Amino acid sequence: QVQLVESGGGFVQAGDSLRLSCAASGQTFSSAAMGWFRQAPGKEREFVLGTRWSSGYTYYADSVRGRFSMSRDIAKNTVYLQMNSLRPEDTAVYYCAAAKSEIQIMVARAYDYWGQGTQVTVSS
Repeated sequence: QVQLVESGGGFVQAGDSLRLSCAASGQTFSSAAMGWFRQAPGKEREFVLGTRWSSGYTYYADSVRGRFSMSRDIAKNTVYLQMNSLRPEDTAVYYCAAAKSEIQIMVARAYDYWGQGTQVTVSS
């Protein structure tokens, strides 16, 4: 079993930056892709960004392109979501997800493992 644990959420002001972490633990796991999703109150979970490791290509939701990015530390088995120029509409619970195989990276149901989520609140 693989566990994903997010951390780094919090309460920030509009324009601030925040970095979320997603640490993988459990059985040895080499994901083919990882993604970040978010869910605001009363809304469906939406894709934020994701990367296929084989190509290194990152896909972005239009709403975050140019402001958010993802990186990883292989030694720590951790991926990061760097969020800059945060806006009140970025307020949501953020989830990281991992896939064992090449997938439709923007589709939540395609992922095999999920973290528990971390709350990000952006005040105006």
